[in-house]
Amino acid sequence: MKIIKPLFLNNFLKIPGALLLLLGVLLPLPAPAQTVADPRGLPTLAPLVNQVTPAVVNVSVVTRAPMENNPLFRDPFFRRFFNFPERQQRQEQAAGSGVIVDAARGYILTNNHVIKDAEQINITLKDRRQFPAKLVGTDPGTDIAVLQISAPGLAALRIGDSDSLLVGDYVLAIGNPFGIGQTVTSGIVSALGRSGLSVEGYEDFIQTDASINPGNSGGALVNLRGELIGINTAIIGPSGGNVGIGFAVPSVMARAVMEQIVRYGEVRRGRLGIEMADVTADAQRKLKLKSLDGALIANVEADSPAAQAGLRIGDVVASLNNRPIRSAAELRARLGLTPVGDEIELGIVREGGPRSIRTRIAAPQASASDEAKTVALLPGLRVVEIEPGSPLAQRLRGGGLVVAAVDADSRALQAGFRPGDIIVAVNRRRVQTLAEFQKLLGAAERGYAVSLLRGDFSLTIIVR
Repeated sequence: MKIIKPLFLNNFLKIPGALLLLLGVLLPLPAPAQTVADPRGLPTLAPLVNQVTPAVVNVSVVTRAPMENNPLFRDPFFRRFFNFPERQQRQEQAAGSGVIVDAARGYILTNNHVIKDAEQINITLKDRRQFPAKLVGTDPGTDIAVLQISAPGLAALRIGDSDSLLVGDYVLAIGNPFGIGQTVTSGIVSALGRSGLSVEGYEDFIQTDASINPGNSGGALVNLRGELIGINTAIIGPSGGNVGIGFAVPSVMARAVMEQIVRYGEVRRGRLGIEMADVTADAQRKLKLKSLDGALIANVEADSPAAQAGLRIGDVVASLNNRPIRSAAELRARLGLTPVGDEIELGIVREGGPRSIRTRIAAPQASASDEAKTVALLPGLRVVEIEPGSPLAQRLRGGGLVVAAVDADSRALQAGFRPGDIIVAVNRRRVQTLAEFQKLLGAAERGYAVSLLRGDFSLTIIVR
């Protein structure tokens, strides 16, 4: 199976085997609808469908021409010298779907990859009204974006509790597959807590067999109460189509992302100071655990909030704020959405017995030697080199670069870089100085993968 990043809808049919990331998210709606019998006495979901579909919208974008991504082609003297037209024609492309989650303020949740690199975003409602959308903010780590429109008479979905889902629960998937118009499919929750589908690491997907196809990105996954419990985000298929395995971002995660984006314009990830791993069968035997659920603490950073709270190597985190933790990926995702300064309660297993530990999420720490310097080959990114011998350098077992600032509306911001990120490698080659970083960027012909640390977590940003 081949795993690839999603493209816009008019490119979907050209992709051979693929995992295609799609789009969506969550919030308020009317009273729950139930499956009923129609006048013929046959069971029907029509009342539920009529209730929820007005909150699901089509998202289309206007993108810049490929030449405009290169700064040389934006230089008017360069364009005249080579006889290029003054401006490349922009093209509108059907990108996917979205979910209205706040009718009063006009907030819409969708996927980051749907609106990435968009110069203009347009929304089409079920009643065919069209409105331009404002981008409130994005979070590439969870592939979530928040849009806003100003329009009367909007309908919004009520957010459900995705943590209460069980394998076997019935769900509906709503979106705009292949650009043919709003479509509703049904199925069940076929698995929970799926991860390992992308490089970002903030994953805790709901898996469903409700048919999800290209163009469903950002659409709604709804339970039989009419509540939004997930944003349709990814599919696995040998030819880019549905084969009964689709994935959605849980509503709990999407809500947390949205709240931070609305408040800060971005997700501010903090630091606990632990490295974690899944519980293996060997660890289960040695630690006398009842199951393989939970996240095993593999390392505790000195002087971190985790160390100060008394967490130890070998502790198993079984719950976060009284919510069960199934895996290291789930704990990573939930910690990654906890705002800096928030107090958390960890339920752990130590020496075969349960314990409870409280601590706070701290802001990321970095140590830098000089004032921030601009990265010439990545406009909008300013970095500082980590001081040799500093605690941060010792933790990294070498140097690296701290992102000091990212300019608004810059290429670096659109790619996913955020202040506080620690850059450690480019295309799997370690970087310790700005000169090394620039050299590796310049040597990359078809794009590059930047490996970095954000809070407690590792992720990779792909720049093409």
